[in-house]
Amino acid sequence: MSAIGGSNREAELANLSPWTTPAPAIAPEEYRARLQKAQHLTAEIGADALVVGAGQSLRYFAGVPWGATERMIAMILPVKGDPIIVCPFFELGSLQADLKIEAETSLWQEEESPAALVADALSACGGKTVAVDPDLSFGMADSVAKAAPSLDYVSGAPVIDGCRQIKSPAELALMQQAKSMTLEVHKRTARIMREGITATEVRRFIEDAHRALGAAGNSFCIVQFGRSTAFPHGLPGESVLEPGDLVLVDTGCQVGGYHSDITRTYAFGTPSDEQRRIWDLEKEAQAAAFAAAKPGVAAEDVDAAARQVVEKAGLGPDYRLPGVPHRTGHGIGLSIHEAAYLVRGDRTELKPGMCFSNEPMIVVPDRFGVRLEDHFHVTDTGAEWFTPPQPAIDLPVA
Repeated sequence: MSAIGGSNREAELANLSPWTTPAPAIAPEEYRARLQKAQHLTAEIGADALVVGAGQSLRYFAGVPWGATERMIAMILPVKGDPIIVCPFFELGSLQADLKIEAETSLWQEEESPAALVADALSACGGKTVAVDPDLSFGMADSVAKAAPSLDYVSGAPVIDGCRQIKSPAELALMQQAKSMTLEVHKRTARIMREGITATEVRRFIEDAHRALGAAGNSFCIVQFGRSTAFPHGLPGESVLEPGDLVLVDTGCQVGGYHSDITRTYAFGTPSDEQRRIWDLEKEAQAAAFAAAKPGVAAEDVDAAARQVVEKAGLGPDYRLPGVPHRTGHGIGLSIHEAAYLVRGDRTELKPGMCFSNEPMIVVPDRFGVRLEDHFHVTDTGAEWFTPPQPAIDLPVA
């Protein structure tokens, strides 16, 4: 069977079934270890307690998979003692069902001030300085500061990033499953390509394929044909596939809250010499970034390695086009984009357990673009791919 085209949606979906080797969920002892590490890091930055709002960090520390809304939900973690969850009273049953840690609860009714409860909990912790989740909205953080004006507030980013950047073996396993599932979806997506297919049809197939493998559908999906590929996140309106187009598909799913995010770019029909040259250069830049990723190397140096390849070929420099318009990569985990970032100015030293995308996209303005995106995790000696990179412009998956 051809790697690109030659099949259809019904045939490809019929051959998919739920993942047979699911990764285990995060264990209770790992949640306890996360809290202990957070307490240690909070003390290191001179704070007496950490405030974490609803979102991916609350999921990380407490297992509660709730997004932020206008209602305050927060965890107060003192450097000594048990965490306290501030939550609307009517959500208590749902909280207890999701909560993966032992914690006190402080509940508020609709007409009451949750900021006052947070302030009371912080006062009970003792001390003077509070580290605040940088993802907590300004409005919520401001309301807490006004309810407890005698306290000093500092960014909790060193604590949260210090915990979440380094993935455990259990986290790596969940990420591996998500990425392996998405790679399988990419393989089958390429097979349904045909002249006249629309980007909407392809997105619907990708959604159904992820679901067939056991995910809750796509966490996101970008499908671009032809000229649209010259714009990193596409153009408005419908796209229709024509012979000679490049196809760019960027998609992912979640497993246990952990993300995949893989991009493939390939030719529908015979690629032009220029398309092939840019594709080969993109692959070389991606390989250079991977080779540069080692413990102790600064994140920005990985970005520089990819750019050196592109600039040596006469493109760029910096963000000029034709060339690479955006950073080489981003951290990934419970958030699809999270610290650290493979970009000039980010001096974060790579450490074993850190996970990154590798996607130094090359754009030829208003004509086409090539993005090859796979993810790696840093090991003791270098880096290891979660998924093998695309081998050729006419072969999306090895």
